[in-house]
Amino acid sequence: MVIKQEKSLSTTMNAKIIGSGKETMILAHGYGGDQSLWDKVLPILTQTYQVVVFDWCFSGAIKEPNTLFDPSKHTCYDAFSEDLINLLQELSLDSTVFVGHSMSGMIGCIASVKKPHLFKKLILVSPSPRYLNSEFYEGGFDLKDLEQLFTSIESNYNEWASFFPSLVIDKNDPESLKVFEKCLKRMNPEIGLLIAKTVFLSDHRDILEKVAIPCTIIQTTNDIVVPISVVEYMKKTIKGESTVEMIDTLGHFPQLTAPNQFLEIIDRVMNVELSKTLIE
Repeated sequence: MVIKQEKSLSTTMNAKIIGSGKETMILAHGYGGDQSLWDKVLPILTQTYQVVVFDWCFSGAIKEPNTLFDPSKHTCYDAFSEDLINLLQELSLDSTVFVGHSMSGMIGCIASVKKPHLFKKLILVSPSPRYLNSEFYEGGFDLKDLEQLFTSIESNYNEWASFFPSLVIDKNDPESLKVFEKCLKRMNPEIGLLIAKTVFLSDHRDILEKVAIPCTIIQTTNDIVVPISVVEYMKKTIKGESTVEMIDTLGHFPQLTAPNQFLEIIDRVMNVELSKTLIE
């Protein structure tokens, strides 16, 4: 009789612990990505922190068969927050600094409400609790905009994956464009559409008034995905102490397009002197 051994969650999610330091920092990528989106800032951060990187279950970096992704569950951020909590508990981590990009920002907020002892600080990079415009709230998108987005993903995923990076990343940064395009094209198209709907049709504004962990929001000055109105709304609504740090760059990925400024903000908000060997 052969007993099949189940993989650990950390193995399934390609989790790695890199570097050393008294503080543990979790880097969580957003929609369409994988942990490679942190590569520009990771070498510096690991000089000061114990850094955890991983891939969400929708990522194309997850080896097939993808036993973690469950379409009946992963249509809401709650399931992702449970994955995050379970991962941290499996790794025996608490009081972590959670850096969540895009959708991961809100996932981190939800997880911090459920298990506050796991988090010491939340650093939310280009986050949004709701992308749809509604009365008295400017999220950045009308429903017809999102329906057009979903149609593009569904009709020709590969073509969309080649085009979409140029909307969310500075066109003058071809290296970063290629990194994100590669991530998108590795993702299963059906999963890509499902998660796109999960992200862009979500509404987690009610979570913000429950978030008591200190938060820093890092936002670019020109982000087609998240308008400044969303940042102002989040700062006003988050229950705990919150601050906003702006980076003068185009697009939704400051860790790619402005890594030095991104690291300088981490340095400042953590009150820890990072290595000054900045990125060329």
